[in-house]
Amino acid sequence: MRGFCAYLAVGVMAGSAWEARAALVDAVVAVVHDSVVTYQDVAVLTAQAEELLWRKYGNYGEVYQKELAQAEHNNLEQLVRRQLILHDFKTSGFNLPESILDDEVQRRIRAQYQDRMRLTKTLQAEGTTYEKFKQQQRDRIIIQILTEKNISSEIIISPHKVKAYYEAHTNDFKLDDEVKLRMIVLNQSAEEGAPQAKTQAEDNLARLKEGSSFSDLAAVYSQGSQRKAGGDWGWWERSRLNKGLSDVAFSLQAGQHSGVLSRSAGDDYWLCLYENGQLSVGRHYAVEPGSKKEKLVAEQRFESAAAATNLPPPKEFYLMLVEDKRTAHVKPLGEVRDEIEKDLKLQEKSRLEDQWVARLKKKTFWRTF
Repeated sequence: MRGFCAYLAVGVMAGSAWEARAALVDAVVAVVHDSVVTYQDVAVLTAQAEELLWRKYGNYGEVYQKELAQAEHNNLEQLVRRQLILHDFKTSGFNLPESILDDEVQRRIRAQYQDRMRLTKTLQAEGTTYEKFKQQQRDRIIIQILTEKNISSEIIISPHKVKAYYEAHTNDFKLDDEVKLRMIVLNQSAEEGAPQAKTQAEDNLARLKEGSSFSDLAAVYSQGSQRKAGGDWGWWERSRLNKGLSDVAFSLQAGQHSGVLSRSAGDDYWLCLYENGQLSVGRHYAVEPGSKKEKLVAEQRFESAAAATNLPPPKEFYLMLVEDKRTAHVKPLGEVRDEIEKDLKLQEKSRLEDQWVARLKKKTFWRTF
């Protein structure tokens, strides 16, 4: 793993130096009664999160190491919890009938692998065995059964609690200024003899001025993914929309469409506005390294086509319709009630699970190293 040397502390021990034993794949990092959790167990569980963290924080070493250490900490705790639950199942005298396990294994094979042969090939590629796969399914069923037994699935959240949460977290439900958009997107083709996207955009603009429906034109001519929906992009907050398009969209009134627009490729790009078939304004946008936010770097007016020869070539052309606009507001309680109730149920379930695991830790020998 790229960064599995972060300092990690959990449980009754103050901490442990992971780097000192990074080369020992089978190093024991936790014991729960007579079961062990190894360095490799934590490494495998952290691998996917590590890749995501590297893509997000790879250029910020200190932040990356901190986030990776937290992921390792959480995964070690998760593995300790699993062993505590499995030990409780064993010592409580429970039994999982082999027929139930076999049925679940067969169901999982059909759902994920289609047949036993494909499963076998997958397991071989992953360096594991069918027996280990079956044991994983057994553990998963046991953990699910005991979790349902000890944590009620019928958690009730009162309307008063939902309202109180809403009133205490109104900032979480604030929406920025919004626009409802339709777009005609035309890709610039490099193929010889292909129609020029700019010409197609100008033709569509002329049809709009003659009274054609924007949605009908989008359904016929747009090359964007929303073509079948008549170019409907739905509602967009100012902060979520590409800044170049946002600056144009929020300068228009509800019901107003833009002229022809173009954009060059990449995060460092030019968004250009055209009048009467000629480039009139070019805006240069770039992403700030620190904040990762787009900003307007420069705006330039062009008196002639010759003055714009140094601009990067357009990647695509647009026509934009602002169907409606909404000013910044807080979502009403009725709109977010279900979302709040779901979050509060998850919080309560997590609290009850923590209490249950704490009881298991009190009656079971466990230790991390």
